[in-house]
Formats: sequence, structure tokens, C-alpha cells
Amino acid sequence: MFNNKSKAADAEWKIKTFKQEKKHIVDFMIKFEALAIKTKADNIHTIFLLQKNVRSDIIKTILRYSSIIAPETLKE
Repeated sequence: MFNNKSKAADAEWKIKTFKQEKKHIVDFMIKFEALAIKTKADNIHTIFLLQKNVRSDIIKTILRYSSIIAPETLKE
């Protein structure tokens, strides 16, 4: 039981600090999604972390061309 909590806490810390920086968006998203699954975070928290950790120019592009105001799930 302790080991599972430790793994979840470790994944939570990693997703909070995992920044895109110079990573290609596809490579970043694959790793980010894997971390999100491990943390079992809800959609609101996951989207918040995604918007915080992806380069701002990419977020602006997504929101500008999206048919919705903001994504509500990681898949969107």
C-alpha cells in the first residue's frame, strides 16, 4: 500500500515539474499523458498542468484555432 502511494506521489511531483521546454510537442504529450494516467488526476487539474507546462505559444495556437473555448479533457 505504501509503495503505491509513494509511486503516485512521485508521479504527481513529476507531472507538476515536467516542462515542455525544447521538446517536440508530440514527445512531450506522450510523456505527459503517461504521467497523468499514473497520477489519476482529474481532468481539470490535468488541463491546468498542461496549460502551465506547455510552451505558451503552443497553448495560444491551440486556443485560437480550437472550436471550443478551452479543452476539458487531455484528449481534446
